[in-house]
Amino acid sequence: MLQSKTIEPLSIDFFAPDFKEHALTIYQGLRDQGAIHPIQTPWDEPAWFIVQYDAVQIALKDQKFLMSPQTVAPEHDANHLPEELDYFSHHLLTTDPPEHSRLRTLVHKAFTPRMIARLQTTVETICDQLLDEVTRSSNHTADLITQYAFPIPIIVISDMLGIPQKDRDLFREWSKAMLSVVNRPEVQKEVRPQLIALRNYLTDLFVERRNHPQEDLVSALIEAEDNGDRLSEEELYSMIMLLVIAGHETTVNLIGNGIYALLQHPDQLTLLKKSPSLINSTVEEILRYYSPVEMATNRWGGEAFSFEGQTISPGDLVLICIGSANRDKRRFTNPDQFDITRHPNPHLAFGMGIHYCLGAPLARLEGQIALPRLFDRLPNLQLDFKEESLPWQQDFLMRGLTHLPVHF
Repeated sequence: MLQSKTIEPLSIDFFAPDFKEHALTIYQGLRDQGAIHPIQTPWDEPAWFIVQYDAVQIALKDQKFLMSPQTVAPEHDANHLPEELDYFSHHLLTTDPPEHSRLRTLVHKAFTPRMIARLQTTVETICDQLLDEVTRSSNHTADLITQYAFPIPIIVISDMLGIPQKDRDLFREWSKAMLSVVNRPEVQKEVRPQLIALRNYLTDLFVERRNHPQEDLVSALIEAEDNGDRLSEEELYSMIMLLVIAGHETTVNLIGNGIYALLQHPDQLTLLKKSPSLINSTVEEILRYYSPVEMATNRWGGEAFSFEGQTISPGDLVLICIGSANRDKRRFTNPDQFDITRHPNPHLAFGMGIHYCLGAPLARLEGQIALPRLFDRLPNLQLDFKEESLPWQQDFLMRGLTHLPVHF
């Protein structure tokens, strides 16, 4: 039960149509008042909302904040979910040690840095082919989300998993369906057919790969072993879906947000073109400035303890705002300035501690290739919409654009 020593819970509607448009201003106001706030969520549940950098960093690493609520908040237990969701709820973002350590060890055996490094040529080829299509436009316009930022990571992760080209759009729909139910139980019935279709698809895929292993990530996950231990069937379902969401949705946002930020700040784009070696720090600044993952996945208090002057009780829901932390003036000089030369840049876009994003090297690689190639091919690129009509996704966890119309 939430125990606040200071203020009454605030009501924050994260799902309001215009929330993303005003979110960064809202976060700034909350940071100025304190590190942690009691809030009432739109799904009518009290929660703690952590917004300042230092507190967010600690909370992401502190294992008193649990990813799995089963022992302290059984009403959130995955076993209470519909069967279609339960199939996808046994992965790295829903478990704590020692189970988390076991899963990460097994997945690491399949998802190796060497595998990521080998993808560079693949990503370059994908970007070039997509840009060939874009430049064929007779009216010199494009939507760089649907025609560029979206296809790159879905092609990459599909190739890694061994998903045929004809099924890539299905995985896009399925990943959207999974994200849409986060903290929104009223949506579960709506997406049930998609989740059943995904489960059936993966069931057939696992049978195929067990009978005929390929050089892909699905086969590697099936074969991954540590001292006789393997991933269970439910863990396979869950890990594949996590990889699709983490390897696709976040990278779409990184590339799309990056294009938008650079076009918003032509001085920084000019600097990048003059000094291509700045691409690595450019990607890091994009990750900070428009964090692709705005909210960490839910945590719960695992025990009673004091945190930033407030008492966290067992079972308390805790929301950790990465997008707010990355704009905190207590940690970043001129945090609302987009500066591709920023150094150091200790952003928290990929999390911290044992839950640090497994796919961070892949996301960085795709951003470091996709952005320079775009601006080399389309040097006179310009935004083709008014910023007041900016189409941010209405998504609880993510920050990304639904469309990015440009002309060139």
